[in-house]
Amino acid sequence: MTIRSTDKTCAHVPVPALPSNGVIGLIAPAGPAALDTGKAAQWMQARGYTLRIFPGVEQKDGYLAGSDDVRLNDLHAAFADSTIDAILCLRGGYGSPRLLDRIDFDLLRCNAKPLVGYSDITALHLAISRYAGFVTFHGPMLNADLLGDKQQPTESSLLSMLRGELKSGSALSHPQAYPLTTIVPGIAHGRLLGGNLSLIAGTLGTPYEIDADGIILFFEDINEPLYRIDRLLTHLRLAGKLSKLCGVLVGDIAGVDEPALAVLLKQTFEPLQIPVLAGWRSGHCDPNLTLPMGAMVRLDAEAQELVLEQDVVIK
Repeated sequence: MTIRSTDKTCAHVPVPALPSNGVIGLIAPAGPAALDTGKAAQWMQARGYTLRIFPGVEQKDGYLAGSDDVRLNDLHAAFADSTIDAILCLRGGYGSPRLLDRIDFDLLRCNAKPLVGYSDITALHLAISRYAGFVTFHGPMLNADLLGDKQQPTESSLLSMLRGELKSGSALSHPQAYPLTTIVPGIAHGRLLGGNLSLIAGTLGTPYEIDADGIILFFEDINEPLYRIDRLLTHLRLAGKLSKLCGVLVGDIAGVDEPALAVLLKQTFEPLQIPVLAGWRSGHCDPNLTLPMGAMVRLDAEAQELVLEQDVVIK
């Protein structure tokens, strides 16, 4: 059995757990979406939380949810506000990368709290991991996922993670209805980092590109045919990122033939002799499970198990 590990330390800035009766801030750092504010508030209240909506959520600037200034101000304000216990993104789309070179990472680091989103929010996950040093959460967003009534364990996976119910040593559950596929067996220990594959590739050559040294790479995507998934992975390989990896967890690749994808994954990663597990239900899928970006985990591709090796939030 191949065991790959890294001595690289985990994210070092503690993230407070979401308390009962906490306040959740809603921001829209990327695209716009029509929001039923009453339904959103009721959803939160039914679970014991108060929803605070930031201005950009109710704005629209073409394909953006408000101007860059508005969206950046909302991001900063949500972190700076000590009454906000966690930050949830409205949706993905596009827009988060436009903010990266203007983010005050010192402000974020000094006010670390759970940030949840996926798709275009990948840009924030990568940048915060690199420059603020705390765990963020690749998980469901308000409009399409939580208010869209995606099946369990979408909601329970998110809330158990943010509340601190999953401690170091906890295995993350995966629904049996969606079988996983071992592409390359073995065990890896490392930081879990990644997100949307197109966004990961899109940051290459910038100061916000993924720090791949010794990580377990997670990636997912949607509306990308197999040849484009191949091109994106080849881009990462030629950029020298894949050779640095400790392991790979593949999320949902919506719309791609699974047997053909398995062949591509084997061709790409088997020569690297690192563990690869595919089919994890996280991303543009139903259910959409929450993963802690930047946290230390153990990936056992043969046993098809993902285990936390740190507390991702602190009670």
